Amino acid sequence: MPSSNSDPISPQALRPALETLLAQAKKFGADQADAVATHGRSLHVTVRGGEMEEVDNSEGRDIGLRVLIGQRQACVSSSDTSPQSLEKLAERAVAMAKLAPEDPYCGLADPDRLAKGDHPLELFDAAELSPAELLERAKRIEAAALGVKGVTQAEGMTADFSSSAVQFMATNGFDGGWRSSHHGLSGMAMAVQDQEMERDYDYHGTRWLDDLKTPEAVGQKAGERAIARLGARQINSGSMPVLFDQRIASSLLSAFIGAISGNAIARGTSFLKDKMGEQIFADPINIIDDPLIVRGHGSRPWDGEGVSVSKRYLIENGELKTWLLNTSAARQLGLQSTGHGARGISSPPGIAPSNTYIEAGAKSPEDLMRDMGSGLLVAEMFGPSLNPNTGDYSVGVAGFAIENGERTHPVSEITIAANIMDMYKTLVPANDLVFEGATVSPSLLIESMTIAGQ
Repeated sequence: MPSSNSDPISPQALRPALETLLAQAKKFGADQADAVATHGRSLHVTVRGGEMEEVDNSEGRDIGLRVLIGQRQACVSSSDTSPQSLEKLAERAVAMAKLAPEDPYCGLADPDRLAKGDHPLELFDAAELSPAELLERAKRIEAAALGVKGVTQAEGMTADFSSSAVQFMATNGFDGGWRSSHHGLSGMAMAVQDQEMERDYDYHGTRWLDDLKTPEAVGQKAGERAIARLGARQINSGSMPVLFDQRIASSLLSAFIGAISGNAIARGTSFLKDKMGEQIFADPINIIDDPLIVRGHGSRPWDGEGVSVSKRYLIENGELKTWLLNTSAARQLGLQSTGHGARGISSPPGIAPSNTYIEAGAKSPEDLMRDMGSGLLVAEMFGPSLNPNTGDYSVGVAGFAIENGERTHPVSEITIAANIMDMYKTLVPANDLVFEGATVSPSLLIESMTIAGQ
C-alpha cells in the first residue's frame, strides 16, 4: 500500500527566499521585479528482464528573478537560496537589465488582472510510493506485456512518482503558490514475425494515485498494440479519407494551438494570423481551453504572471474566437492577457495552453470507419512537418488499412500530406475523448489526404 507523506513540500516554505530576492532587487535599483521558486522531487524505477534496470531519485530547489528598469528587463536563476547568493543574484540581474535592449512591451501584469482567491483543483495527492513499490509495479507491467502471445521482448517498463511546489511573487502585489503531483506507468513491447520486428507502447499518468490504471492494463495494451502491427506493408498511393487514432490526434490540435499563440500572431508567422472571427472548422466543432478542470494535467489556479484564468472557447461552432496571450503579447497586439502566461525559472514569461481539447462528436471510431468505406487509420507518426506560414503539412505514418468500413492489415512506411486548413474544414471528431493529458482530442476523421505509398 502507498505510504502517506506527512510533510509534503510547501509553497509557503519558498516565500522567505522570494521576499529577500525582491527586496534586494529594489535595493539595487530595479523599478519592478517578480520571482518564482520551485521545489520538486521525483522517483523513477525501470525494469528489464524482471530486474531493476535503472532507478532515478532526484530532489532540487530553484529560484528565478526577473527585474525591470524602465523598458529593459533581465532574468537570472540559481539553485542556491542562501542570503549571500540571493544578494549577488539580485545585483547581477539589475546590472544585466541596465545593459539589455529596450522592449516596449515588457512589464508585470496590471494589478486589476491578477488572480484573487484560489480554486479547489485537487492537483496534489499526498500519497507516495516507495522505490520497492514502484519496482513491483514496473515488474507487473513487464509481466503483463510478456504475457501477450507473440510478444518477445519488453523494455522501458517504468513506474514513477513526482511532486512539486511553486511560489510566485511580484512587486505588483501578487503572492501565490500551489502544489502538484504525478503518478505514471509506461512500457514498450516488441514482437517479431518473419524476421520483422514491430514495437508499440502504452502510458498512463494521473495527478492522483487512485486514478491510475493498473500495471497489468498498461502492459497488456502495449503488448496487444505491438502484436497488431505485425505483417505491416505499404498501401497504394492516392487520395483517401484518413482517421487519426485518439492517441495521436492531439498533434493536430497542437498545431492549432501553436498557430494561435500571441507571439506567432505578433510576428506574423502563423497561417491563422488573419483569421480571427472566421470559420476555421466545420460548424459543430468546439475547441476549449479550461485551466480549472479538477485533477487536470494542465490545470492551474493562475497563470505564470499571476493573471486570473478561466475556461475559454478557442473555437466555437467552428469560428476562431481568441488568441492565446500573455501580458507582453497582449500589449503588442493592443489586447488583454488571456491568462496564458507561462513562467520559467530563467526566462521571461512565455505562452502556454492549459487543458485544451476538441469536444467529442456523436459517432464512435468504428462508425467513422464505416462512413469512410476505404481509407487509412493512422496509429503512429514520425517527424511531422508543418509550414507555420502556409499550413502545408506532411508526416510519415504507420497504422491500418480501412477496407469496406473495417480495420484490416497494418501498414507502414507511408507519408500523408495536405494543407492543415483544408484538414480543419473537414475534420469530424469521434466520441472517444479521454482526458489523459493536457492537450487531448478524440479520434479525428479527415475527409481526404494525399497518401504516398507504393
